[in-house]
Amino acid sequence: MMKIAILGYGRMGKTIEQIALDRNHEIVYKTSEKINTEELQKAEVAIDFSIPDAAFENITTCFKNNIPVVSGTTGWLDRYEEAVKICNENKGAFIYASNFSLGVNLFFQLNENLAKLMSKFKEYTVAIEEIHHTKKLDKPSGTAITLSESILPYTQKEDWKLVEEDEKASANQIPVVAKREEDVKGTHSIKYSSAIDDIEIKHTAHSREGFALGAVIAAEWLSDKTGVFTMKDVLGL
Repeated sequence: MMKIAILGYGRMGKTIEQIALDRNHEIVYKTSEKINTEELQKAEVAIDFSIPDAAFENITTCFKNNIPVVSGTTGWLDRYEEAVKICNENKGAFIYASNFSLGVNLFFQLNENLAKLMSKFKEYTVAIEEIHHTKKLDKPSGTAITLSESILPYTQKEDWKLVEEDEKASANQIPVVAKREEDVKGTHSIKYSSAIDDIEIKHTAHSREGFALGAVIAAEWLSDKTGVFTMKDVLGL
């Protein structure tokens, strides 16, 4: 049994709470406000699913209070390296993932394997599409960014670019389309197109439980460790 702090008590935070309780853990602190460090210190591990503007402070406050932290908040990664530095300075423990779902992490591996295979066939061009619910604040999703960055090393592209559905990216960019629709948990597709045919892989989430379960499993794995890790470490991929 672990004592868990939940940082960001919205829909995902509440789902994480239920799964953690089902797995016999104790929730000792939950907040969507500025962290009360006295309350935070009751926890053995923290799970952050807050908002982009709060994530960096939440995460680094955990490091400074010797609390291992798992974060699934996206939209703050311009400060990721700074967070890693603070983690290492404080001998902390940290896992960030754009998506904690087991299925998505298998999809990440499938995406990378397909990118390696397709690198030999220059007649195909790659594009990414993601669809999420209308309350998701950041575009594109962190998952779409992870997918894009995993493809780049196997192409002649230099970067990815967020585009509208009918807009084209430049020749050295992977186009990423982000759509927002009511009550969509998360859909990601990668399409390789040529004049002759298309090859497409797709992941569709049916509920938030997969994300939440993965985050709790990551917290269980991280609780006695020091360092910076990924879901590949947790899942042995």
